[in-house]
Amino acid sequence: MSLRHGIVVRYQGWGAAHEKGTALPRIVARRRKGLLRRTGIIIPAVGAAAVLVAIVTVVAYMVSPNGRGAAGMTIALNGLTNSQQMTMLEQERQELVVMDAAAATIQTAASPSRINPDQVMEADQQSSSSSSSSSGTEVTQVAAPDPGTAEHIGYEMLPSFGFNQTTQWSCLEQLWTRESGWRWDAENPDGAYGIPQAFPGSKMASAGADWQTDPTTQIKWGLEYISATYGTPCGAWDQELATGGY
Repeated sequence: MSLRHGIVVRYQGWGAAHEKGTALPRIVARRRKGLLRRTGIIIPAVGAAAVLVAIVTVVAYMVSPNGRGAAGMTIALNGLTNSQQMTMLEQERQELVVMDAAAATIQTAASPSRINPDQVMEADQQSSSSSSSSSGTEVTQVAAPDPGTAEHIGYEMLPSFGFNQTTQWSCLEQLWTRESGWRWDAENPDGAYGIPQAFPGSKMASAGADWQTDPTTQIKWGLEYISATYGTPCGAWDQELATGGY
């Protein structure tokens, strides 16, 4: 009885306290604290999610294909271009470009050049050939010969074969001076004859029947031969210098 009575008394005491309003506020305070503990993480998470959704919505609007968002993005980018940060980035980019160009120049200058021996030999041969040709053609200019001489006939006949008197006469003059001394009756023991030293001399008959005695006929044939074989009197003179004959 005493135990039951004690229980009843405690129950009644709780009931009395409840009626007096002392135990209820404690229970409510405990419930509020539990609610705050349960919602302390949820509420900030919900807030962050809302902010993220808002940002995504704004970005989606700005890049939307209807053109308004793109225009807004363009305006924003233009504003960024004029900002100090974009200016600094542009300066850094230009500095990098200059540094890359300088590095490429240094690398090119430092790289050893490769020389092909065959190309060197070919260039040397061309230079020698050019020097030889120059030595044959670039000679002291010879004045026009006196009228009535075989040399004068040859000098006057050059233009009719397309040869320039200023550049070709000196070569022709030296060529036939060495071959025959410009004598129409010059004869070589081997059978060459005349001013151009045709071999055999009878070849000059194609230029005229008086090939044995007429300097004009001999010179005409000689210039035809030079034109067909060497192109110019200086070409024939180069051959003469190189081989001793033409």
